[in-house]
Amino acid sequence: MKPIFYLFTCCAALLLCKEAKTQDIHFSQMFETPLLRNPALAGIFSGDIRVQTVYRSQYNAVSHAYQTTSANMEYKMLVTKDDYLTMGAQVLYDKAGTVSLTSTHILPALNYHKSLSDERNMYLSLGVMGGYVQRRIDPSKITTNSQYDGDHYNELTYNGETFPSPSYSYFDGSVGMSFNTELGSEPENNMYIGFAYHHFNKAKKVSFYTQSNIELTPKYVASAGIRTSTSDYNYITIEADYTRQGAYKEIIGGLLYSMKLESPDEPRYIVHGGAYIRWNDAIIPVVKLDVKPMSFAMSYDMNISKLAQGSKGRGGFELSIVYQKFLDRQNTTLNATRCPRF
Repeated sequence: MKPIFYLFTCCAALLLCKEAKTQDIHFSQMFETPLLRNPALAGIFSGDIRVQTVYRSQYNAVSHAYQTTSANMEYKMLVTKDDYLTMGAQVLYDKAGTVSLTSTHILPALNYHKSLSDERNMYLSLGVMGGYVQRRIDPSKITTNSQYDGDHYNELTYNGETFPSPSYSYFDGSVGMSFNTELGSEPENNMYIGFAYHHFNKAKKVSFYTQSNIELTPKYVASAGIRTSTSDYNYITIEADYTRQGAYKEIIGGLLYSMKLESPDEPRYIVHGGAYIRWNDAIIPVVKLDVKPMSFAMSYDMNISKLAQGSKGRGGFELSIVYQKFLDRQNTTLNATRCPRF
């Protein structure tokens, strides 16, 4: 069974490289990966700077499980009386399978926030993100039937696979828009909606085979969220994404209930709890703790799809760490009358 498993893992990795319609890297803690959802969501937070990292381990029931790490940074600054510019970057690293299929993404981003009101926080944002992507495999770990003589494995035998290079790279680009506004007269009650178009440049030859003319399938993401207080010490947050990439579709959304443990005006400690659901795939319990300026969150995908039998019910574990604060500078958004936030 071991040779068959190795062959299956190898073939699966190669199919991922040859078929550009497979889904992109994604996380269950969508609230901690704003740039990955839409570059126009960069900078929509209370603070001048935010750094987020999420680690995901998926399908641990099989050998060489998927391991993915996301890191993004946002720096927001005032450019006119009420308009802002956010500079940021999204970095992704993903590794999976026996042949160590790895993907590395380095994607700088810019988002401009245009104020639409002189009386309240109301912003229309246009964001762009683009950069370098590299994918690599380790050919020395490939095992095929060509290397077996009956029941005997000979690692020195040619495996039958020919790659001009164990890696390839390309440039990728995304663009998006979002609308963000406070609700009523309370700045903490607000909402956003957004739409993003990823891979708009349709990168070609995204394959280890040089004869391939496959191009990267564009992806569309619609996002929305609302946050509203239920008392001076409590509030709820509801968010959802709809994603479509070729034949692949995903709907994910959920709710977090938050409780302030100190003064309701400037609490250092906030506890969050709730659950998200990836439609027809997984239920995702989430717990989060704010110890300002840091936040820590854990979630776990409880698989409910037909894949549960193969994965033995083991979905994906995620851990995130966030650093978010106002800076000690002259034009800090802490003193701003209006500012995009969520």
